[in-house]
Amino acid sequence: MRSWRIATSSSGAHIDIARAAELVMSISHADADALAASMLKTVGETVPVSQCTIFAYEFDARPRTVSAADHRGGRFLRDVADRYASQFYALDGNRAIVGRSRSRSERGALVLHRQQVDEIENEAYRAACYAQPNVSERLSLLVQPMDSVWLAINLYRDSAYGVFQPHELERIETLAPLFAHAAKGHYALNGQYQEGAAAAMLARARRVCPTLTPRELDVLRGTLEGASAAEIAAQMGVKPASVVTYQKRAYARLGVSTQRQLFALCLQPDPP
Repeated sequence: MRSWRIATSSSGAHIDIARAAELVMSISHADADALAASMLKTVGETVPVSQCTIFAYEFDARPRTVSAADHRGGRFLRDVADRYASQFYALDGNRAIVGRSRSRSERGALVLHRQQVDEIENEAYRAACYAQPNVSERLSLLVQPMDSVWLAINLYRDSAYGVFQPHELERIETLAPLFAHAAKGHYALNGQYQEGAAAAMLARARRVCPTLTPRELDVLRGTLEGASAAEIAAQMGVKPASVVTYQKRAYARLGVSTQRQLFALCLQPDPP
């Protein structure tokens, strides 16, 4: 896996006027999946890409699927996206980016992240999101439209074509600012997600202790959502005993020892 930044001033993308018009129209289309479908067509004219999804990571909550398109059509990709969001997102390499606080000067930057099938250690995640959909690699364009919110535009490579080649990555980089603006426009027009109680409490925990690790945050999220250790373990792809260990570490960092104390801490207002 590797990631790198793209300057928002990147230019050089040349696309057909009709294709550009379709992309613009898809931003406000009644069918939410029209945006991913238009991106898939746009990039697919020069780079073989079989699937496109757009996820929103909001206020430390589980990601939700904003748009999805598969060259095969049907609900297949939506089902894969739902499994990812409910079971495997905590194992995603993107978490190292979307879970990191950034300065205001960094928030305008676009980030590309590559994740290949053989880089995924968890067998269930690899099977559900890569092997079964026949994906060899995913290239993610990550953009932050507002504080505590990230959008991930994911382009998936069919195994028949191997991995992305350098000239193909260059082409995607030229399209990245256009896709990022389209995704941010779609997100703004379709109503931003409202921060739920569990997400708000988790955000409070992060402010109290910024050094909480991604694994500890995943366990705290599950605890605040009312999930059992076994349910949290299934979502994270670890053993229940590991969940207990992460929970103890998180509690120690926060200075609490029980679930009741955790809730009390997370419900306290921030100091003025």
